[in-house]
Amino acid sequence: MLAMNFRGPFRVRADRNMPEPQIEHPEDAIVRVLRSCICGSDLHLYHGLVPDTRVGTTFGHEFIGEVVEIGPSLQKLKVGDKVMVPFNIACGKCAFCKQELYGNCHESNPMATAVGGIFGYSHTAGGFQGGQAEYARVPYADVGPTVIPDWMDPDDAVLLTDVVPTGYQAAEMASIQKGDTVVVFGAGPIGIMAAKSAWLFGAGRVIVIDHLEYRLDFVAQYAQCEAYNFNSIGDPVVFIKTQTDSLGADVCIDAVGCEAKGNLMNTVLGTKLLLQGGSTTALHWAINSVKKGGIVSIVGVYGPTDALVPIGNVVNKGITIRANQAAVKRNLPKLIEHVKNGILDPKQIITHRIPMEEVADAYHIFSRKLDGCIKTVLIPPTA
Repeated sequence: MLAMNFRGPFRVRADRNMPEPQIEHPEDAIVRVLRSCICGSDLHLYHGLVPDTRVGTTFGHEFIGEVVEIGPSLQKLKVGDKVMVPFNIACGKCAFCKQELYGNCHESNPMATAVGGIFGYSHTAGGFQGGQAEYARVPYADVGPTVIPDWMDPDDAVLLTDVVPTGYQAAEMASIQKGDTVVVFGAGPIGIMAAKSAWLFGAGRVIVIDHLEYRLDFVAQYAQCEAYNFNSIGDPVVFIKTQTDSLGADVCIDAVGCEAKGNLMNTVLGTKLLLQGGSTTALHWAINSVKKGGIVSIVGVYGPTDALVPIGNVVNKGITIRANQAAVKRNLPKLIEHVKNGILDPKQIITHRIPMEEVADAYHIFSRKLDGCIKTVLIPPTA
């Protein structure tokens, strides 16, 4: 089959000779992929920043598809169902799944002490092949996959597998109170959705910080928020203090993660020398910009190695930090309703729809932020 094939950092290709997935467990399903996204998290793999990303891996943890084969133990899915597949691979039965912490499933990634299984995200996340392919194997298929409503646009559906739930959970974890000032670091797809979702929880003011003008223009229009370029405002921490009567923001959201720009030392240590789990610049800004007693919500991805974090400031300011991979399945029902009612319109953030055969070009465009790229959707030839 045709699938994306990782050949090493900055090297991916469309390979027509990748093996088709097979039923390996009675609870598996095989889906014919209809849409698959490139995520900012995929770029961490593409850039060689995630340990144990092996040559021959197919990336892609955001995809929808049509069920073409099911294992003998499945009760809920049938062949022909069109489903959105959450990026979390969750068993539904372990201690963490019972708490609806689907991103921390212990059964799907038992060798890890933190994250559960994730499609196409290195062997640190279970070594599962991803959905940037014509077909994908979906474990525990009675747990994660959700049938796509007949009325829903496939482009909206594919964004409900990660981007929308992650941005929404970023705002949810922040425990936003009515009238709060919320600062989002990062104007990529997750930051855009976090900013949009902040209003749903009662924010009185939403500020987004980034350094790419086209993304700032986009988020300002899409999320009806303030947007500032950190290259133009001086020290972002000082700027935010001046905007909040010197107190700091009520909430700060790190939607950037390990490739944050803005501090040379962090960039060199985290993304060049790989001496820490990525550049922690956005996390520093969030911790130092939030008010005393405020909340920092983290959905940006960092590596499993140590990172330089100003923990003393966290303690002395009495900050609450909340972080996790989004539990997609938990929030899907309410997000589907938000899409149905027109409260959220995810597909508006899609700027590029590219054939799967051109996946190498798609990664180059997305990685280099070319052509005004916000979000890329790959279309397999069999879709």
